[in-house]
Amino acid sequence: MATIDEKAEASYEHGVQPSLKHGDLALELIGNERVVVTDEDSKRIRRKTDKVILAILCWVYFLQILDKSVLGYGATFGLQTDTGLKGNEYSLVGSIAPIAQLAWQPFSSFLIVKVPHRILMPALCLGWGIAQTSLAACHNFRSLMAARFFLGLFEAGCLPLFSIITSQWYRRAEQPLRIAAWYGTNGAATVVAAALSFGLAHIKSEVLRPWQIIFLFVGLGTVVSAPFIYWKLDNDIPSARFLTEQEKAQAIERLRANQTGTGNREFKMKHVVEAALEPKSYLWIGMSMLLNVGASVTNTFGPLILNGLGYDKYTTSLLNMPFGAIQLLVILLASYLAQKAHVKGVILASFMLPVVAGLAVLYALPRTHSVQGALIAGYYLLAFLFGGNPLIVTWIVGNTAGTTKKSTIMSLYNAASSAGNIVGPLLFNKKDAPTYHPGLRACLGIFIALVAVVLIQLANLVFLNKMQERKRVKNGKQAKMVDHSMQDRYHSLEEENVEAQNRLGDNAFLDLTDRENDEFVYIY
Repeated sequence: MATIDEKAEASYEHGVQPSLKHGDLALELIGNERVVVTDEDSKRIRRKTDKVILAILCWVYFLQILDKSVLGYGATFGLQTDTGLKGNEYSLVGSIAPIAQLAWQPFSSFLIVKVPHRILMPALCLGWGIAQTSLAACHNFRSLMAARFFLGLFEAGCLPLFSIITSQWYRRAEQPLRIAAWYGTNGAATVVAAALSFGLAHIKSEVLRPWQIIFLFVGLGTVVSAPFIYWKLDNDIPSARFLTEQEKAQAIERLRANQTGTGNREFKMKHVVEAALEPKSYLWIGMSMLLNVGASVTNTFGPLILNGLGYDKYTTSLLNMPFGAIQLLVILLASYLAQKAHVKGVILASFMLPVVAGLAVLYALPRTHSVQGALIAGYYLLAFLFGGNPLIVTWIVGNTAGTTKKSTIMSLYNAASSAGNIVGPLLFNKKDAPTYHPGLRACLGIFIALVAVVLIQLANLVFLNKMQERKRVKNGKQAKMVDHSMQDRYHSLEEENVEAQNRLGDNAFLDLTDRENDEFVYIY
């Protein structure tokens, strides 16, 4: 009997793989056969996947956030003065990276489908690492803009790629905590960036300024990581070197209930068109843009806001460490609650309320020593917004089927995130320091609008499930389906006791979209 790898190689010998014309590579490997998988098998495979795939995702995402966030610390340690930045120029330097991300998204969605992940991820990592290192050599506004542009361009595919990888290796019930794990490095990177900036800025050098030392250190760390990523990462389940032949088949089978497939190398325009015509796509875009206006404010202006509370630049760096720790805790808590309660929308809306409270405190209180503690508490409340992005990503990935459609939606999400990151810094002008009242007032309205959009999407997904039920009845199936992909313990679809001709899960690896597959169940 041919092994999975041999079957995969045989399918490649005839040019374009037949399986990839119509469905996933998984369909070619196991067809409609049902592989026996117990709950213990599922847990063992998940643990192996965590040790390799999740570990790589966490490290690379940490590097991306670290490289992105040290700009604010560079500003704290003299970047603006040394490079002669005036007026809104620092804001533009903060905005050019997301502008590059926004421009690159159409190419990003195509590359994620067509280029093997083992090649794409280290290439992106190497690119933005070189760009970050180059920032240390910048001496004026134009050179800073050029380096930050390429930093944003290479980071453009990071979040969509990570989301696709997570969906192709994990059950829907497992995705919230895995996305929280790699996205949670947002908080870890903030803590490390603050500590590194504090330590590296004390280095005495007649050649390099403190901000140059910081940029060099984090940039070179990213560059040397790229070869390691290529060495350890696997493209997909069939090529996984850390799984046995039997485990590969079981790893595919345990994802059947997701109804979202395990990957496909054909870029399908009909998936793009479907995504463009769906109202839920634009609600995801709205959520992403609104949320990331606030996220960009904390990344780019966080240290400057703290500095405006009356602390010196070294204390400012240290005070941002608890902010990063709160980020990490909030991300893990939000995703844990979403996984246990099996709901996303209500928890997402709830976690935005502390952000509104924090913005109100920063806006209302004067910048005096008598209320310094309250001002810091208000700033730390903004960390709750970082619980939003992993929930939105989990929500999108769990509600989108079809490789091209998923890549398109995640690229749209990242484009909207980039747009938010462009708008955010521009709301804050140097002339408004240290209170930044106009920017804080705008952010306050933005987060109130975000809560409204989340609730509209929740209602929309409930409506879509009702449409799916009517579609199943029309096709001779039961209206209600038990969504095994959202259960904590693994259950085979064979346990549904459905008649053979209507056996659930036969559509799972056909690379159908969520609208095409009547067995798809939306999660809200």
